[in-house]
Amino acid sequence: MAPREPLLISVPIAELRPTQITVGYREVAEKRRRWRDHDPKKKAEFLGSHMIPVLLGPKKKHYVIDHHHLARALQEEGEKDVVVTIVADLHKLDKDAFWTVADHKAWVHPYDAAGVRVGFDDIPKAIADLADDPFRSLAGELRRAGGFAKDTTPFSEFLWADYLRRNLKRKAVERDFTAAMEDALRLAKAPDAGYLPGWCGPLDG
Repeated sequence: MAPREPLLISVPIAELRPTQITVGYREVAEKRRRWRDHDPKKKAEFLGSHMIPVLLGPKKKHYVIDHHHLARALQEEGEKDVVVTIVADLHKLDKDAFWTVADHKAWVHPYDAAGVRVGFDDIPKAIADLADDPFRSLAGELRRAGGFAKDTTPFSEFLWADYLRRNLKRKAVERDFTAAMEDALRLAKAPDAGYLPGWCGPLDG
């Protein structure tokens, strides 16, 4: 496919389709706080520079492939529309073929709040229906704290969330997030985490 100018359009957030099942609600709350802190005059500029990448799928629905947290935060703050950029036009495919292509391109993450892979039919139909994964919030906070570097690997925060999920109890994260962060920072430096994208821990045990 020849390179071309990105196609930018405004779409109601309520009509966006997710390509994942969960977000970190704490992460969404943080983005809401930052949105409220923005200079009102600069909010339109922010929205214009934070386009939501989407796939044009069957029935010409827009499937979000990144920035689910931002879309959810903006919706909860009362924003109605966002600017999207169409990464690929797959609207001529049937539903099964669409999900197969999205899966092979790492444009979909069909894992539930327990980190278990489920069927594409389990992916919610609306941004408002995304479930909470506290380990995704923990992974996001861990990256901001320098526990690992930002990486271009698709869904890298979910890979970290899965690693943390296997080493920490969900109730512990929900009960005391600060203490869980201390554990997460320690786990991030462990050699066992060396396979993860953006790992910057010690190279020796």
